[in-house]
Amino acid sequence: MADFGRGVLYPHEHASIAKLDRRAPSTALARFVEFYWHVRWRTDEPYETKVLSHPNVHLVFEEPAPLVYGVDRSLFVRRLEGRGQVLGVKFRPGCFRPFAGGPVIDLADRRVPAATVFPSRVDEVGHAVLRHTGLDSMVRLAEEFLLDGDVLPAPDPVAEEVAAMVETITADPALFRVDQAAEALHVSARTLQRLFAEYVGASPKWVLRRARLHEAASRADEGVRVDWAALADDLGYFDQSHLTRDFTATVGVSPARYAGLSS
Repeated sequence: MADFGRGVLYPHEHASIAKLDRRAPSTALARFVEFYWHVRWRTDEPYETKVLSHPNVHLVFEEPAPLVYGVDRSLFVRRLEGRGQVLGVKFRPGCFRPFAGGPVIDLADRRVPAATVFPSRVDEVGHAVLRHTGLDSMVRLAEEFLLDGDVLPAPDPVAEEVAAMVETITADPALFRVDQAAEALHVSARTLQRLFAEYVGASPKWVLRRARLHEAASRADEGVRVDWAALADDLGYFDQSHLTRDFTATVGVSPARYAGLSS
């Protein structure tokens, strides 16, 4: 629960514009869904929310129609204007594959109409969801849709194995390289790459790199002085300059600059 907002950049500024909330899935959907998330915003001026995405696919109920968001391997940017809300379904890493009916890498860096993946009535469900103001009611409607017999796929043991793989390699700070991750998971590097393309929608190298960037941004958001050289070493970078280049290439500013802007 504590990591719900992990990846949202400039969180203090973001909190003044938007309210984030979440709900856990039912037992029947827990093998597929990590959680439901809800964003409600109000702003007098257009605001760009920026997120270091995770290796998850999302079904988002929004106007004018629900979309499926593949893994965004760059920086996710969403422009917020006026007031509004969205409800998202965050699928566990690898566990959208049974819904997708094909390799999840095909959705990478893409937003596609949900009706191209789900039955067409997903649009009608989306409108019904957004007519509600209570999160529990919104989640109930989303769950009813996903649990319907023509939507809910059969369990895929491989998907759950891949979800566990992602959890393992992102939770272990000692894993920096794909060969290390493969060894820890007792598979070949080639097998790991194939499984991640098919089920996750991003390479294992990207997943490892993104976990490091999440940690760097999280440290910067704490509002205390960061020893960037020590953090670079902790995260497996060759030196501080490599961390700075990696962070800047994705976020657009250096870690030190980001920390100053985020505080």
